[in-house]
Amino acid sequence: MNFYRTAAGIIDQLDTKKGSIKSCLTSVDEKQRKRTAALVIETLKYRPSLVEVINATPLLTAEKKLLSLNLSLVLVHDLLLAKGGIQAKDGPVKQAVVRHKTRLQAEWVKLKIKSGAKSNVDLAQPGDPRADNIPRYVRVNRNLCTMEDAIAALEKEGHVRVESGEELQGKVYAVDPHIRDLLQFPSITAFHEDLLYKSGKVILQDKASCFPATVLAPPLGGTVIDATSAPGNKTSHLSALMENSGKIFAFERDRRRFETLKVMVAKAGCKNVEPVLVDFLQINPKESTYKAVSHILLDPSCSGSGIVNRLDYLVETEDDDGAKEDRLQKLSAFQLSMIRHAMKFPSVSKIVYSTCSVHPEEDEHVVRDALASLEGKGFFGLAPRSLVLPEWPRRGLAGGLGTLDTESVLRCSPGQDATNGFFVACFVRVGSGFDTPAGKVTRGEVLLVKRRATDNDEAPYTFSESHSEGGGDAGTTRKRKRKRAKKSKVVAAPDDADEWSGIASQ
Repeated sequence: MNFYRTAAGIIDQLDTKKGSIKSCLTSVDEKQRKRTAALVIETLKYRPSLVEVINATPLLTAEKKLLSLNLSLVLVHDLLLAKGGIQAKDGPVKQAVVRHKTRLQAEWVKLKIKSGAKSNVDLAQPGDPRADNIPRYVRVNRNLCTMEDAIAALEKEGHVRVESGEELQGKVYAVDPHIRDLLQFPSITAFHEDLLYKSGKVILQDKASCFPATVLAPPLGGTVIDATSAPGNKTSHLSALMENSGKIFAFERDRRRFETLKVMVAKAGCKNVEPVLVDFLQINPKESTYKAVSHILLDPSCSGSGIVNRLDYLVETEDDDGAKEDRLQKLSAFQLSMIRHAMKFPSVSKIVYSTCSVHPEEDEHVVRDALASLEGKGFFGLAPRSLVLPEWPRRGLAGGLGTLDTESVLRCSPGQDATNGFFVACFVRVGSGFDTPAGKVTRGEVLLVKRRATDNDEAPYTFSESHSEGGGDAGTTRKRKRKRAKKSKVVAAPDDADEWSGIASQ
């Protein structure tokens, strides 16, 4: 019966918004996690129908001393839908449900007739059909395996290569055209028992989740911060791009997720990663430990609205829409505070900000406010499109940013780009060298630029040498701004914020 109590406890946590399905399941013993996950997910799929059936019987009133609603849900699910029925030894709780078996079965049949359901599956909540169009993405982990060796192993297993863009059916794979070391498989391809996956040589990671590290492009031997690291997919990607050189400070504030992070980076063979149990916002940017940090990856808590293969649609409630605006305001305030804090690191020259949200309130609006902030205005701009996956066609939404700035950020649209929904922006420090590539640099609303003297309409933009408002001594202005920056308010993450940096393994 402990198995059912554990599953009911997970649903209790979900009902009180203690986390996502995935994060709540991490607390379950690994040996029981897969079985528990299956019961929780299947129960949630049928929950509306199961609740209706249970409420049509005296089960909860007659057995209230033994059964809670969620415990009765998982037990009734197996009673009505599992081939072997309730998988527990005979005892008072099991007997309490079995006493009502005949009535429960009758009410289930009545519900099927009333709903016009031809089978039990018709009474389940439907998933998002867009998820079926997203391939299974697998990133080859260069810390432990080369692309060539991984492909050889896959082909030895019987996988046949097809061109990217072709229909993925059967035992085939394709090499992704945008992300190095990324492979595509049919969405139903199972990898959890594959030796490449078990050994850490390949990592299950959504394509969009690979964009942040790719755009950050950390240098070999550099010093990098991954501000919200767990579960570790983006961290291991950074490590592989750096060829296991330099140093990556991987921050995670939640102890349970921190333990997951340590396991993941160890499995991935990341020798240049130092996991740190700490809240990024509590780090002193001027601490000597971080004086060499030049690149920062920010993937903070977000609404997760872009993830179509997530399971949390199963636990959405009717009042979610009413609370949406307030939640987005809290999230965007927190996200902005993360960017502003990252901008305070004295040697940082490049900051990548990403979300798995489709809401402009968390994306373009946060970027706009960061550029206009005390830490950003005159000191940071957006990297030009040439540095932000220029070949990716979908860019920012009009209205949230200036015309040039919308070209500097990228989006992924679920259902259209064969990925989950995602947003990526790259901030670069003025004068760092990243702001003067060949071609146009982003103008933004906060940076003064001047047009080069030319009659060519396609002439590139360059940053003005004076970045302080109204001219004057830029150094003096910068010192004055830094003093005021100390007074800026730190915003905590919303208590119910799901940190979706691990969408890869969905």
